[in-house]
Amino acid sequence: MPVPVPDKLYFRIGEVAELVGVEAHVLRYWETEFKLRPHRSSSGQRLYRKQDVSRFLRVRQLLHEEGFTIAGARKVLLDGADSPQASGVGVEKAALDDALRRVRDVRARLARLLAELG
Repeated sequence: MPVPVPDKLYFRIGEVAELVGVEAHVLRYWETEFKLRPHRSSSGQRLYRKQDVSRFLRVRQLLHEEGFTIAGARKVLLDGADSPQASGVGVEKAALDDALRRVRDVRARLARLLAELG
């Protein structure tokens, strides 16, 4: 479900952390990993624009919901790809579930064959 971003010019790090659903130190880490440069107030506080908040929300979606690694999420964002298939990175949950089911089937058949032989 998309998070509604308030219509403001700037957001402080605490507000962004609450909107995105992560701690402030995670946002600071993501800044370094995804080359985000927030504006700074005269007192040195980070000030994020609405587009920065949207980018953090996309990073969170890639990492927490779609299961990407930092490197994979970085590649998706740099390529401008919006889906794992477009960038060649990541795997759909349905494909993983199907592969797991097939592995379990093979394992069960092997166990039956072993039981017949032994």
